[in-house]
Parts: sequence; structure tokens; C-alpha cells
Amino acid sequence: MVFSALSLLLEGISLNQKACPVNFEFLNYTIITSRCKGPKFPPGSCCSAFKDFACPCAEQINDLTTDCASTMFSYINLYGKYPPGLFASECREGKLGLACPALSPSASENASGSQQLISNLLMLVMATAIAAAILL
Repeated sequence: MVFSALSLLLEGISLNQKACPVNFEFLNYTIITSRCKGPKFPPGSCCSAFKDFACPCAEQINDLTTDCASTMFSYINLYGKYPPGLFASECREGKLGLACPALSPSASENASGSQQLISNLLMLVMATAIAAAILL
């Protein structure tokens, strides 16, 4: 039953998604890999590094009509070789997701609030990690 529900969730997430407008392939991942190191993966360092990397792209990552979140995590895991679900299980700041710092005035011209949240990201990551664990 869990597998069926999870399959439907993942199918719903992946169907009809547009390509991400952010080219995650060529971003600099050392902001994460230099600060979030195993074997213990300290939550403070890892979550702070993750936010520094992901917050500039929060709007795109939260857009579930694109494949931005899954693409970003594929590259984070490729370059950092992190355990599945590391950031989703360790990096939480409440029900709404991770709070991103306010954007600079020039970058925030299109932003409606003083903060953005990385909200759908954690749900997507957990679903992906569970699916990967089931398939292995």
C-alpha cells in the first residue's frame, strides 16, 4: 500500500514537468561540499551550506511544474555523495520549509515578501529518498 501511494505521488510530481530554467549542472557545489562533510554531517554546517546554495534559486526550486528540485538534488548528491534524505531529515525550520534570507533590493524587485521559503523541496526530497530506498 505504501509503495502504491508513493508511486502515485512520484508519478504526479514527475508528469508534465518543464525543464528547469536554472542550469544546475554548472553551478559551484563547493559551497556545500566544503562545509557539509561526513561521516557525521553536522546539521548546523550542512543546513547553512544548503541554504546558501539553494536560497538564490528558491522560486524555481519551489515550482513543482519544473524539474528544478529533483535536478538540483541529483547534482548535490553526485558531487557530495550524501546519504539519501540528509538535507530533508536534518534541515527543518517549521512546517513551511526553510526560510531564505531577504534578497538584496536589486534582486528583490519581483519578490513580494521579505523572505522566501524552500517549501515543497523537503517533501519532494523525502519522497525521492523513500522511492530510491524501495527500488534498491
